[in-house]
Amino acid sequence: MDNRIGFIGLGNLGRAIAQRLISQGRELVVWNRTAAKADGLGATVAKSPADVVRQSAVTFLCLFNSDSVETVLSGPDGVLSGDCRGKIVCDITTNHFKTVERFHAIVAAKGGAYLETPVLGSVLPALQGNLIALVSGPLATYEQARPLLEQISRRIFHFEPIGHATRMKLINNVLLGSFMCAIAEATILAEQSGVSKETALDIFGLGAGNSGVLTAKRDVLLKEDFSPTFSAAAIHKDLTYLHDLAKHLSVSDAMASTAREIFSEALRQGAGSQDFSTVYHSLKRSM
Repeated sequence: MDNRIGFIGLGNLGRAIAQRLISQGRELVVWNRTAAKADGLGATVAKSPADVVRQSAVTFLCLFNSDSVETVLSGPDGVLSGDCRGKIVCDITTNHFKTVERFHAIVAAKGGAYLETPVLGSVLPALQGNLIALVSGPLATYEQARPLLEQISRRIFHFEPIGHATRMKLINNVLLGSFMCAIAEATILAEQSGVSKETALDIFGLGAGNSGVLTAKRDVLLKEDFSPTFSAAAIHKDLTYLHDLAKHLSVSDAMASTAREIFSEALRQGAGSQDFSTVYHSLKRSM
């Protein structure tokens, strides 16, 4: 596989994954809407998404939502405006379960191959190569991309059926969002009962609250530094996509809907750009 890899989207997660790939000896060609986000990365900066694909056999996308992916793929100077024959697009974005089906089709129509590649984990696991990758797409395409995915992931789940990876990422984030809301609410209840936040979090960690979410966010809650690694706006978007999936499947999403409404309140309070653990603050203001 060509050592030069394309990368589009240098937000918190995207930049961390890009750094990881560079640390593993990969040469990156990058593009970001805000060009300054590539500063200090040590990558070649392309003029456009089309220019990235022109220079790379495999291009990663790591964007906020499906609208962003649509623009990067199909917009002026987008990925699909160039020669995509034989090229692979690995899309790390958490997309809408219906829209991602279109992305497979439009990339294939241009002679390329599209892999859904949403990941579990945020900035620190990305830097360490400890993400969990969920992949949907043809087996042959997956095998071509797997050496790259193994450099950023400690475990990969491959599904050949289109859409399965995206659906599982959205379903996983029901747990992520619900756990964060439950931990925040329990912490506030403990504080209102006269127990210190630190003691409460220690008890939760030894009891029913023991989880990867609590481990990752314990110090964040203690310091109340909600600098984003995964934003409140992002989890709200994912839970909204999940709500659409539940309706499509004609099943209840009671837990997800409750968490989505709690995060909606965080957004109404202007905290959408903060880390999703900021739900602790928004709940506290509301109680």
